[in-house]
Amino acid sequence: MTIDLILEIVLSLIAVFMAIVFHEVAHGLIAARLGDPTAKSGGRLSLNPLAHVDPVGTVLVPLTLGILKIFAPGTVLFGWAKPVPVNPGYFRNPYRGMLYVALAGPGSNLLLAGFGALVGRIVFLALPDLAASIVLQDTLAANALRAVFFTLGMFVIYSVILAAFNMIPIPPLDGSRVLTYFLPPGGRRFMLKLEQYGFLILVVVIFLGGLDFVFDGVAPLWQRLLGMDWLLVIFS
Repeated sequence: MTIDLILEIVLSLIAVFMAIVFHEVAHGLIAARLGDPTAKSGGRLSLNPLAHVDPVGTVLVPLTLGILKIFAPGTVLFGWAKPVPVNPGYFRNPYRGMLYVALAGPGSNLLLAGFGALVGRIVFLALPDLAASIVLQDTLAANALRAVFFTLGMFVIYSVILAAFNMIPIPPLDGSRVLTYFLPPGGRRFMLKLEQYGFLILVVVIFLGGLDFVFDGVAPLWQRLLGMDWLLVIFS
């Protein structure tokens, strides 16, 4: 175990938490915009991570994966927050409202991933020797820059992963809300019944390698967003 590895795990956890918090706040903001005050009254529109902590998804799972990463560096950190409460009864069209709320989470992750990648890529384009300097030099300034670009890069990566994962059409993931909107009444009733088994089904999917499928599927996207110079800084 090295100090560098521990620092990478800590910075990766920060990036994961940031992506999760933005995801949940986006759900609440759109719900509030559509007339549902539930998230706002519950204090869930805050960017304070403590307002969104789920004991399992935000603490136990990421920390367990972080410890596992010490022994298996290829381990991908992951987690989730306490779901933002939404009451579709406030929406003029409940199914359409839930569609917009569901899309807000993954959509915000992709927008922020794109914005974060744009900022980083502009810096690397403006300073073409920056990546090599960060990798080759062992100075305080170089290490600080590496920490900054590592955290921002991992935020881009985890934002893309979180967006893709949440679009899996299994309750309670956002993809199930999107699918439900386009189903006929019989299909919608089926999805509502499936909700009570959703978490169990999700666990089985993850156990069977569903997460690996998502990670592998979106890898080309975040690699393209970051570019070779940035990837060199992150994975050197």
